[in-house]
Amino acid sequence: MILTKKNTARLAGLLFLILITTGIFAEFFVRQKIFVTGDIVTTSKNIINNEWLFRLGFVSDLVMSSMFFFYAFLLYLVFKNLYKEISLFMLFCVVISVAMYCQNMLNQFSAFELLHDPNYSNAFRAEQLQGLSTFFLKMHTKGYFVNQIFFGMYLFPLGYMIFKSGVIPKVIGALLMLGCVGDLIDFVVYFMDPGNDSIILQNITIPADIGEISLCLWLLIMGVRDKKLQDQE
Repeated sequence: MILTKKNTARLAGLLFLILITTGIFAEFFVRQKIFVTGDIVTTSKNIINNEWLFRLGFVSDLVMSSMFFFYAFLLYLVFKNLYKEISLFMLFCVVISVAMYCQNMLNQFSAFELLHDPNYSNAFRAEQLQGLSTFFLKMHTKGYFVNQIFFGMYLFPLGYMIFKSGVIPKVIGALLMLGCVGDLIDFVVYFMDPGNDSIILQNITIPADIGEISLCLWLLIMGVRDKKLQDQE
C-alpha cells in the first residue's frame, strides 16, 4: 500500500511523538533522578543502585535517536518533490546528528561500566572509579552540545520548507527557523562562555521547543495540506 502525503506526515508525527516521549523519559525520569550535579559519590551510588533504570534510560535514548532518523526520512518523502535539495540537506543533518548522538551515548554507558564491572574495581580505588565515571558523564554532556550543531541545523531547512510551501502553518516554520538560531547560539555560548547564566540564554531554545511540539501535534492530527502539495508539484 502506497501512503498518501497526508498519511506519511501523520506517521512522521507518530514517530516524533515517540521520539519526544522517550527523550523526556531518559532525561527527566532517569538522568535527573540518578545524576546529582557536583556530588560524585551520590551519583556513583545512584548508578550502582539503579542498574535497571540506567539501562532503560540508555535504551530509551537509542530508541529516540532511531525515531529521529525515520521521522526525518518520512519528512523527506513529503517534501522531496517540492524542495529536493533542501529536503536532502535536512535529512543529511539528521543522519549526522543521529550518528553523533549514538556514539556519544557510549560516554554515558562507560560511566556505568566503570562502576559495575568488577575488573575495574580490582584495578582502581573507589574514588578513582568515581572520578573516571564522572569524567565520562561530563563528556556525554559536552557531546550533547556538540551534537546540537547538526540538531539545530536540521530545523532551518525544515522550517524554510514549511514556511514557503504552506502545507503546514507558516508560524510553525518560522518558529523552527528561529529555533535553529537559538540552538546554535546555545552551543557557542556553552563552550565560549560557560558561566553565562542570563535569563535570555536560559530560555533561548524555547522557540525550537514550541515549534517542534506544535509540529508534532499538527502532523499527528492534521498531516499536511494535500491540495497545496498538489498545486506546487
